[in-house]
Amino acid sequence: MARALMIQGAGSNVGKSLIVAGLARAAVRRGLRVLPFKPQNMSNNAAVTVDGGEIGRAQALQAQAAGVEPHTDMNPVLLKPETDTGAQIIVQGRRVATLRARDYAAMKPALMTPVLESFSRLKDRADLVLVEGAGSPAEVNLRQADIANMGFARRADVPVMLVGDIDRGGAIAQLVGTKTVIDPDDAAMIRGFVINKFRGDPSLFDDGYRLIEKQTGWRGFGVLPYFARANELPAEDALGLGESRRSGKCKIAFLALSRIANFDDLDPLKLEPEVDLVMVRPGEAIPGDCRLVVVPGSKSTRGDLAFLRVQGWDIDLLAHHRRGGHVLGLCGGYQMLGHNVADPEGIEGASGETSGLGLLNVTTVMTPQKTLTRVTASHAATKQPIDAYEIHIGHTEGSDCVRPFAMLNGVPEGAVSADGRIHGSYLHGVFASDAFRKAFLAQLDIPAADQSYRTKVESALDALAGHIEAHLDVDGLFALAR
Repeated sequence: MARALMIQGAGSNVGKSLIVAGLARAAVRRGLRVLPFKPQNMSNNAAVTVDGGEIGRAQALQAQAAGVEPHTDMNPVLLKPETDTGAQIIVQGRRVATLRARDYAAMKPALMTPVLESFSRLKDRADLVLVEGAGSPAEVNLRQADIANMGFARRADVPVMLVGDIDRGGAIAQLVGTKTVIDPDDAAMIRGFVINKFRGDPSLFDDGYRLIEKQTGWRGFGVLPYFARANELPAEDALGLGESRRSGKCKIAFLALSRIANFDDLDPLKLEPEVDLVMVRPGEAIPGDCRLVVVPGSKSTRGDLAFLRVQGWDIDLLAHHRRGGHVLGLCGGYQMLGHNVADPEGIEGASGETSGLGLLNVTTVMTPQKTLTRVTASHAATKQPIDAYEIHIGHTEGSDCVRPFAMLNGVPEGAVSADGRIHGSYLHGVFASDAFRKAFLAQLDIPAADQSYRTKVESALDALAGHIEAHLDVDGLFALAR
């Protein structure tokens, strides 16, 4: 039976996911069998697992760091927001409901059982389980029926290390304030803290570090400087793609849809030296000098079609096409490029139909069955292999499907317009296939580097582990696990 350690944050986006990934790779270097676990995640950036379900993309990266295939037990509860107040509920890899926030709160107590079941199975297969919390335990208004932070830690008897983010300021208040507001029995589960994302001379924080130790009674395990190569790892949040922009000569734009999903499709492009990957944010126009516009996946296709039109992006896309530009729609983005999206059963919201952008001669009907599978395909135009995955609802057909984007086990997949400049596909992760990425960019007259995307990610994970080893007491952290 494995030992376990939980990494919680004094706030959201403090760097828990990367710390877990780095610790996982450090544990592998020590010869340990390590598995990641996150009881509850909220993200529309999902990965398809080896057992045919879906989990948060961050847990898939952590699995890669641990040298194992991602499994649904690593993230037994995944919430995929469809509106501001409702989300699709994924339990152990499978959709079980779409609920409003208040209804999910009533459902949560029953979810502790599958959470503990998944955790127990992981412990049977590992020497060490690294658990990631969600948000912050200081959100005491959510403590009742909590399954993501202290509710889980207490039930599973897992010690906690708390991460504070100094980059955004207020790290002392984050950590000391957490100790102040949480239940004393919850606070007793916390064995120490780490300061993350420090820039400059860490010795300048010595007094603050000692103050935190004195005020909380928790041991400090180190100050972790900002990890400069974080942009080489798959982004946990779509904003990370826009913040890691490089000054390439060839501009590729993607639309920051309100329910953008599986935006890690774009991660390999941001590492191409000749590519300037531009996030088009709400209220901004699509740049007139881009060679390709990517309409990414969405958790609410019809909702994001309306959102897209409010931004005026429908007009921009038509102008981009008239200028000779290319458009690539992936999954929900593919559905939007057609003439019509129908949802007769109200699967993604209110039942009804929405006119699409009309750039592809296809139509889509939403269906209850979700496709979740890993696939190997061949790009129809360049014949290059593509390792990808499908994670979608809906069926798309039309005359442009006679020119498929790819061939999947001899079956046409996706669609391409008659002029060859509008591409649509349900395949995710296509740009991680190096030969395809290079060939596709060549069609746009964009030179691609002779590099392996997976090798770059592996190198960044190794560097992350070394970074953590150099600045934190990793042996001390692992000694906390029980």
